Amino acid sequence: MIPLNPQIFHIAICTLFLAQTPNSWGKDLEAFPKLNLNDPGSVKEAARVLEEELKLAARPQTYVLIDLAEKTIHIKGRGVELHHMPIGQWAVGSREALTGVHRLVARPSVVRRKIEPGKSAEQDPISLADMPADYDLSFASGLTIVVASSAEKDSLAQGIAFMGKAWWRQVKNWANAIGRDSSIPPAHLELTVSVDHAQSLAWSLVDGMAIIIRRPTNNDVF
Repeated sequence: MIPLNPQIFHIAICTLFLAQTPNSWGKDLEAFPKLNLNDPGSVKEAARVLEEELKLAARPQTYVLIDLAEKTIHIKGRGVELHHMPIGQWAVGSREALTGVHRLVARPSVVRRKIEPGKSAEQDPISLADMPADYDLSFASGLTIVVASSAEKDSLAQGIAFMGKAWWRQVKNWANAIGRDSSIPPAHLELTVSVDHAQSLAWSLVDGMAIIIRRPTNNDVF
C-alpha cells in the first residue's frame, strides 16, 4: 500500500471542510487547481494557506486570498469565491513575512468629487469610479501592501505617468529603509493590477479585513 503524503491528506481534509461550510457550493470549490503535487514546497504552502482559510471560512465574514503562485486575488466568504482579479506583476521584500493572517488597519481613503458651482450641495453617492487606483495598505502585523495600477501605455503621457509612479514608490522604499536594521527584511509586498481591478479591490476592502497570502516556490510555473 502506497503511503499517503500527510500534507496532501491535510489539503484534502481542509478542502472537504470548506466545501461543507454553510452557504457554500462544494461543487464549485477547487482549491489551487494548478497545484504541483510533486513539489513538496508547493504542497506544504498550500496546506498552510488552506488551514488559515479554514479558520476564516468558519465565520460570516469576507476575506482576501492573494495567490502569488497563480497571480490572482480572490475575494471570498465562507470559502466561496465572490470575485477574483488577475495580478499583472508582484514583488516582495521578504517571503517569510507573508505567513499568517494579516488584518487591514484601514481601507483606502476616497477622494470626494468637488461640488461644481451653482449645483446642489448634495453629493452623489460614492461609486467604484471614485475609488483610488494607487494606494498603500497597512496591516496590524506590520505588513505593507502597495497596490499600483498599470497604465494603458497607449500614449506618451500615460507611459510617463506610469514610470513616474514606479520611481516615486522606489524613493519611498529607500526612505523607509533608512535607519532600519538591514538584517531584518521589510514586510513589503507590491502588486501591479489594472486600474479597474485596483479600484475594485479598494471598493471590496473594509477596516479589519483579513488577508492571507499564498507564496510561490521556485518550482511554481506562471
